[in-house]
Amino acid sequence: MSNSTWFSSSSIKLRFFTRVRRFLQNKTCKSHESGEKAKAEELVMERGKDIEEASVLLQRSVKKLHFGDWEEKEIAAKEISRLAAEDLRTRKSLAALGVIPTLVSMLDSDVAGHRMSAVRALIELSDGTQTNKSAIVDAGIFARLSQLFRNREESDTEDVVSLLLSLSSLPSSQISFPTADILPFLVGILDSGDTEETKLSCLDILYNLSTVLDHTSALVSSGIVQTLIRFSSDKNTTERALAILGNLVVSMAGKEAMETHPSVPNNIIEILTWHDKPKCQELAAYILMILAHGSSVQREKMTRLGIVPVLLEVALLASALAQKRALKILQWFKDERQMKIGAHSGPQTRRVPVLTGSPVNQKEIQEGRRAIKMMVKQSLDKNMESIMRRGNVSQDPSKLKGLIVSSSSKSLPY
Repeated sequence: MSNSTWFSSSSIKLRFFTRVRRFLQNKTCKSHESGEKAKAEELVMERGKDIEEASVLLQRSVKKLHFGDWEEKEIAAKEISRLAAEDLRTRKSLAALGVIPTLVSMLDSDVAGHRMSAVRALIELSDGTQTNKSAIVDAGIFARLSQLFRNREESDTEDVVSLLLSLSSLPSSQISFPTADILPFLVGILDSGDTEETKLSCLDILYNLSTVLDHTSALVSSGIVQTLIRFSSDKNTTERALAILGNLVVSMAGKEAMETHPSVPNNIIEILTWHDKPKCQELAAYILMILAHGSSVQREKMTRLGIVPVLLEVALLASALAQKRALKILQWFKDERQMKIGAHSGPQTRRVPVLTGSPVNQKEIQEGRRAIKMMVKQSLDKNMESIMRRGNVSQDPSKLKGLIVSSSSKSLPY
């Protein structure tokens, strides 16, 4: 066989095997695509079957809720609660089918199981949708709260609180909360032995209510300020309690309630020292600002309790917001001392009479005491100026280092 013939035969075989390989690859790809397509179709069919079954179940539950007896209504409410927990679209669909008014009407039942199954369904339906929350309010939920509070079992408290928390997040323009019914219920829980989680939810409800100025008077009258001050000393609840007090203290009633409490401002000053709780420090500084502003009595009380060294520490070490608030309060103390000094602008040169053996009159003694007192005040004022400079440069490490090196340790009041 010649070389040309052998080469031609080899080329034909190579082309043949190449075509066979391509054919097999194409067949494999088509088989794979066919398998994927079949699997996708199977998933779609299964999904469609699940949707169809869910739709049938939803319609059946809604029908039982509207037209069934009490036992059927309870079962339907439980099923609606389970379906509503799945996704937002289902919650909106259930509301469109009119289940909310029927569930709210179930709260009139004398059977605890009927009421609580409705409450749990309403909690799920209100999750993440303001429209459903408004529908629950419009259906008359607030008119039934007194009965719900009065007839609930202890184990049901958490669910009732969860529903109130969900509804309390509605804008004040959409609802008028019946604080006369709700506040005694919440205060009772906070003063009881309920779980910490339930108490935290109650504090969240109170915070939502305290953001509305119209609720301030009712909140203060309920005695909630005393309860909140107690909770502010517990690090697990401090931030929530201070946030509510911060909303209340801007009102005249809230400020007066805090000013007359025996633990204020001592416990608030103590919170300023919690450097591991920066948010609590910021809230505490805010409350102290409001209390100190325009009240020389409160400023004097704070001074006696040693607030100045605490404010200094906050102004140097705390967060930027806490520093700003601490410096503001320190400035007020400085300005107040300058006002008391009045026209005296420098060290006084009057000689203090030296008590030797010779008698001196009472007037000279009193003048000497006043002169010494004035010198002490001026020294304190000089210290305060140094303190303010330290606070103002606390965010610039280079300046702060230079200031500390150049300042005498005798200028620090602590």
